[in-house]
Amino acid sequence: MPYLPGLDGMRALAVVSVMVWHAGHAWLSGGFLGVEVFFVISGYLITLLLIAEHERSDSISLRAFWGRRFRRLLPALYLTLIGITVYCALFLKNPLGKLRGDVVAAVFYVSNWFQIWSGKGYTDQSDFVPLRHLWSLAVEEQFYLIWPLVMILILRRGRNRLPQIGLWLVGVAFLIMVVTALFFHNAFYLNPVENPSAYFKAFGRELDKNNFLYLSTISRSSGILLGAGFAMVWRPMAVMRGPLKNKARSLDLAAVIGLAGLAGLIFFYELVGAENGRYFAPLFRGGFFLTGLCTLMVIAAVTHSGTIIGKFLGNPVLNWIGTRSYGLYLFHWPIYQIIRKAAGVALKPGQFVLAMVITVAITEASYRFLETPIRKREFVAKFRSPRPQVLAGLAVVGILIGFGGVSLSTAAVKCTNDLECQLEANAHSVVTLPTATGTTLPGTATTLPGSGSTVASTGATDATATTVPGESTTVVSTTTTVPTKPKIDVLMIGESVMKGAAAKLTAQGFLVDAEENRGGKAVVALLKTYVAANDISNVVIQSGTNGPVTQAEYDEMMTEVATVPHVFMMTVKAPKDWIGPNNEKINALPATHPNVTIIDWQVKGQLIEDQLSSKDGGVHLNTARAVTFYTNMVLTALGRPNIVGTAATGG
Repeated sequence: MPYLPGLDGMRALAVVSVMVWHAGHAWLSGGFLGVEVFFVISGYLITLLLIAEHERSDSISLRAFWGRRFRRLLPALYLTLIGITVYCALFLKNPLGKLRGDVVAAVFYVSNWFQIWSGKGYTDQSDFVPLRHLWSLAVEEQFYLIWPLVMILILRRGRNRLPQIGLWLVGVAFLIMVVTALFFHNAFYLNPVENPSAYFKAFGRELDKNNFLYLSTISRSSGILLGAGFAMVWRPMAVMRGPLKNKARSLDLAAVIGLAGLAGLIFFYELVGAENGRYFAPLFRGGFFLTGLCTLMVIAAVTHSGTIIGKFLGNPVLNWIGTRSYGLYLFHWPIYQIIRKAAGVALKPGQFVLAMVITVAITEASYRFLETPIRKREFVAKFRSPRPQVLAGLAVVGILIGFGGVSLSTAAVKCTNDLECQLEANAHSVVTLPTATGTTLPGTATTLPGSGSTVASTGATDATATTVPGESTTVVSTTTTVPTKPKIDVLMIGESVMKGAAAKLTAQGFLVDAEENRGGKAVVALLKTYVAANDISNVVIQSGTNGPVTQAEYDEMMTEVATVPHVFMMTVKAPKDWIGPNNEKINALPATHPNVTIIDWQVKGQLIEDQLSSKDGGVHLNTARAVTFYTNMVLTALGRPNIVGTAATGG
């Protein structure tokens, strides 16, 4: 099997598109499809190698195959894991506790399944996740472990029928595409309670369907199987011995069409809409498969020695990038995360240049001094007669590795970004109830968690005396206490924006029930629970930041609070396309519900835009001044004195 430099050129284009997309540059919205190109190339090359080995020796050595894979993949991976662990242990301790699971999963190449199981969506933002990108390497490594076993069976029983088997593999890839399309949840969703159809249950756990489809080895094997099937019908040496030897120009044309198709997909597809929060349906309904087909068109050309496109993609620059694409992929994402501190934040031009300089330097050093020597079995020989300074360096490295390992294993799980820390700090001030319909608060004296006050019941006593006929005894009836509902002065129900101010709001004597990712259905259920069990004077509701709320859901909220004297509906603020429609519905409520007053957070929040979180487009409260402003806004609406001693005012 000859060396095919054009394939390295394809790897180069794929890894560059992924790195640009990871940098948060919206103009390349489908850059993540570079990973699918990698999958197809891997399936093609590995299958070719296994077929070639079987032809040479009439067998496949699993030990030799897996040994080559481990020597190729493990050194740079473990360097990444050690590097990020030691860095965090020295300079960024808070993420260590959360990082522990990611490191263990990466060591055993199950990062994709760990992310599915833990509910860590690939699109989650605002968190420090330096190892999130390892999911794709886990998919490939699982393929490397299983596929040689499958190929041994195929080559023993069907060596003379490889083209037919290759077509069967393409058919299996097509079937995976169909199942993926059917399983895909084509709608906005928040959580299993609000949108149960977007989840499925496995081993007692609710798993996100779309996250599963994006990360799982099963659903993402379509590209790998396309490449593997194509290897059985398109073998470079055989192609050059047959009639296709003189079809170089036709193959060049096919490659141009394939590259144009890939460019269109990468520029116009997206994973999740930034404004509508929905997964891009065409991607899961044939998009991955189409990416694989376009990739095969290019592979057909670059594996033909007479094509122009093969020579172009095999040029020295793309060849250099392609041969180091593994390291570039491994190292760039952790470096991005260290620079910007959280996922989902676009790198500024200067930051991107800095990240590229660091990534290229580390990648080249790893390739020259670690990966290549280990792959060629020359690494150990370099240390047979080490110099004193080399020994000293190794000792320092050993100490750092030990320090990082101990720090990782003993670290507590802590918040890893400003927003998460603020919400965590306010969690103790929030009372949360089960959202199931029919759940009620006790109708007796109850201390509400986080409120700092006791809501007491009162009752009336009635006693009468009765003389029983024929008896001289007077029987006094049993005293009966008729309880009344506990009283709540101000009840606030909302989302994470409200939760960010929970401590300050609770200090004003308010009862706050606010939680992240809460939607309209959950708010309706909570209102039903609270109103049924309590005598409430004022209710403040904020619902609609996290996703679209229907008119029926807002109407249900109003039905539940119809007996509450004063209801305050807060508008919502976020750079999402559902905010406008939600606010239109909210602002229209007073016309049909006289007990409703609007608190216009959408408008007033713009007065403190610089105090809101820039990482999410100005959604959450980011400073103490913003928290005070938000609290004063509510106090003003209630007609109560504002918090003094600060310039912030919501009046």
